[in-house]
Amino acid sequence: MKITEILPKRGIKIGMEAVDKPEALKELVELLASVKDIGDKKSLVKGLLDREKLGSTGIGQGIAIPHAKTDKVHDIVAVMGISRKGVDFDALDGEPVYIFFLLVAPRESAGPHLKALAQISRLLRDSYFCELLRKAKDEKEVYEILAAEEERKH
Repeated sequence: MKITEILPKRGIKIGMEAVDKPEALKELVELLASVKDIGDKKSLVKGLLDREKLGSTGIGQGIAIPHAKTDKVHDIVAVMGISRKGVDFDALDGEPVYIFFLLVAPRESAGPHLKALAQISRLLRDSYFCELLRKAKDEKEVYEILAAEEERKH
Protein backbone atom coordinates (compact mmCIF):
# COMPACT_ATOMS: atom_id res chain seq x y z
CA MET A 1 0.00 0.00 0.00
CA LYS A 2 1.22 3.46 -0.88
CA ILE A 3 0.38 6.49 1.22
CA THR A 4 -0.33 8.46 -1.95
CA GLU A 5 -3.15 5.97 -2.66
CA ILE A 6 -4.99 6.92 0.54
CA LEU A 7 -3.91 10.59 0.84
CA PRO A 8 -5.81 12.85 -1.57
CA LYS A 9 -3.80 15.75 -3.01
CA ARG A 10 -6.36 18.11 -1.45
CA GLY A 11 -5.86 16.38 1.90
CA ILE A 12 -2.67 18.25 2.80
CA LYS A 13 -2.52 21.45 4.84
CA ILE A 14 0.58 23.49 5.57
CA GLY A 15 0.41 26.04 8.35
CA MET A 16 -1.92 24.41 10.84
CA GLU A 17 -3.32 26.90 13.33
CA ALA A 18 -3.77 24.52 16.28
CA VAL A 19 -1.72 24.93 19.46
CA ASP A 20 -2.90 21.85 21.37
CA LYS A 21 -4.11 18.29 20.82
CA PRO A 22 -7.90 18.86 20.72
CA GLU A 23 -7.49 21.80 18.31
CA ALA A 24 -5.12 19.81 16.09
CA LEU A 25 -7.54 16.88 15.89
CA LYS A 26 -10.46 19.21 15.08
CA GLU A 27 -8.41 20.92 12.37
CA LEU A 28 -7.39 17.60 10.82
CA VAL A 29 -10.99 16.31 10.91
CA GLU A 30 -12.14 19.52 9.17
CA LEU A 31 -9.53 18.90 6.48
CA LEU A 32 -10.68 15.29 6.15
CA ALA A 33 -14.34 16.39 5.88
CA SER A 34 -13.37 18.67 2.99
CA VAL A 35 -12.14 15.69 0.93
CA LYS A 36 -14.39 12.83 2.13
CA ASP A 37 -17.86 12.41 3.56
CA ILE A 38 -17.17 11.32 7.13
CA GLY A 39 -20.57 11.92 8.70
CA ASP A 40 -20.58 13.61 12.11
CA LYS A 41 -17.27 15.44 12.59
CA LYS A 42 -17.78 15.82 16.35
CA SER A 43 -18.11 12.07 16.90
CA LEU A 44 -14.93 11.45 14.89
CA VAL A 45 -13.04 14.04 16.97
CA LYS A 46 -14.39 12.35 20.11
CA GLY A 47 -13.24 8.95 18.81
CA LEU A 48 -9.77 10.36 18.16
CA LEU A 49 -9.60 11.95 21.63
CA ASP A 50 -10.75 8.65 23.18
CA ARG A 51 -7.97 6.87 21.27
CA GLU A 52 -5.45 9.41 22.59
CA LYS A 53 -6.49 8.55 26.17
CA LEU A 54 -5.08 5.04 25.57
CA GLY A 55 -1.70 6.56 24.73
CA SER A 56 -0.48 9.46 22.67
CA THR A 57 -0.16 8.95 18.93
CA GLY A 58 2.55 11.61 19.08
CA ILE A 59 5.33 9.10 18.39
CA GLY A 60 8.20 11.53 18.92
CA GLN A 61 10.64 13.46 16.75
CA GLY A 62 7.91 15.95 15.80
CA ILE A 63 5.50 13.36 14.39
CA ALA A 64 1.96 12.28 15.29
CA ILE A 65 -0.21 9.68 13.58
CA PRO A 66 -3.66 10.05 15.14
CA HIS A 67 -6.02 7.34 13.93
CA ALA A 68 -9.53 6.05 14.43
CA LYS A 69 -12.06 3.67 12.96
CA THR A 70 -15.56 4.66 11.94
CA ASP A 71 -18.45 3.07 10.12
CA LYS A 72 -18.79 6.28 8.07
CA VAL A 73 -15.97 5.45 5.63
CA HIS A 74 -15.63 2.42 3.35
CA ASP A 75 -11.94 2.82 2.53
CA ILE A 76 -8.92 3.96 4.51
CA VAL A 77 -8.32 7.67 4.04
CA ALA A 78 -5.55 9.92 5.30
CA VAL A 79 -4.93 13.64 5.54
CA MET A 80 -1.72 15.37 6.45
CA GLY A 81 -1.07 18.59 8.32
CA ILE A 82 2.15 20.47 8.87
CA SER A 83 2.49 22.97 11.69
CA ARG A 84 5.18 25.61 11.32
CA LYS A 85 5.19 26.49 15.03
CA GLY A 86 4.66 23.04 16.56
CA VAL A 87 1.75 21.67 18.58
CA ASP A 88 1.72 20.52 22.19
CA PHE A 89 0.45 16.97 21.55
CA ASP A 90 1.69 15.09 24.63
CA ALA A 91 4.17 13.30 22.37
CA LEU A 92 6.10 10.39 23.85
CA ASP A 93 9.33 12.43 23.84
CA GLY A 94 7.64 15.59 25.21
CA GLU A 95 8.57 17.56 22.07
CA PRO A 96 6.14 19.59 19.93
CA VAL A 97 4.62 17.92 16.87
CA TYR A 98 5.10 19.41 13.40
CA ILE A 99 3.96 16.62 11.06
CA PHE A 100 0.52 15.03 11.42
CA PHE A 101 -0.93 12.11 9.52
CA LEU A 102 -4.57 11.50 10.38
CA LEU A 103 -5.67 8.02 9.38
CA VAL A 104 -9.31 6.97 9.38
CA ALA A 105 -10.34 3.42 8.54
CA PRO A 106 -13.58 1.46 8.30
CA ARG A 107 -14.49 -0.13 11.62
CA GLU A 108 -13.96 -3.68 10.32
CA SER A 109 -10.52 -3.22 8.70
CA ALA A 110 -7.75 -4.42 10.99
CA GLY A 111 -5.18 -5.58 8.40
CA PRO A 112 -5.16 -2.62 5.97
CA HIS A 113 -5.39 -0.16 8.88
CA LEU A 114 -2.27 -1.61 10.53
CA LYS A 115 -0.44 -1.79 7.18
CA ALA A 116 -1.13 1.90 6.57
CA LEU A 117 0.08 2.84 10.08
CA ALA A 118 3.26 0.81 9.57
CA GLN A 119 3.87 2.37 6.13
CA ILE A 120 3.49 5.91 7.47
CA SER A 121 5.78 5.13 10.44
CA ARG A 122 8.44 3.71 8.12
CA LEU A 123 8.37 6.75 5.86
CA LEU A 124 8.60 9.17 8.78
CA ARG A 125 11.54 7.42 10.49
CA ASP A 126 13.86 9.23 8.10
CA SER A 127 14.68 12.59 9.73
CA TYR A 128 16.00 14.06 6.45
CA PHE A 129 12.72 13.15 4.72
CA CYS A 130 10.73 14.77 7.56
CA GLU A 131 12.85 17.90 7.27
CA LEU A 132 12.01 18.08 3.53
CA LEU A 133 8.31 17.83 4.37
CA ARG A 134 8.54 20.57 7.00
CA LYS A 135 10.38 22.91 4.63
CA ALA A 136 8.04 22.37 1.65
CA LYS A 137 6.71 25.66 0.34
CA ASP A 138 3.23 24.38 -0.53
CA GLU A 139 0.91 21.38 -0.45
CA LYS A 140 1.80 20.34 -4.00
CA GLU A 141 5.47 20.08 -3.05
CA VAL A 142 4.60 17.96 0.01
CA TYR A 143 2.68 15.52 -2.20
CA GLU A 144 5.54 15.37 -4.72
CA ILE A 145 8.07 14.67 -1.93
CA LEU A 146 5.87 11.85 -0.62
CA ALA A 147 5.33 10.35 -4.08
CA ALA A 148 9.07 10.51 -4.90
CA GLU A 149 10.00 8.86 -1.60
CA GLU A 150 7.49 6.06 -2.15
CA GLU A 151 8.85 5.47 -5.67
CA ARG A 152 12.36 5.32 -4.26
CA LYS A 153 11.37 2.77 -1.60
CA HIS A 154 9.53 0.44 -4.00
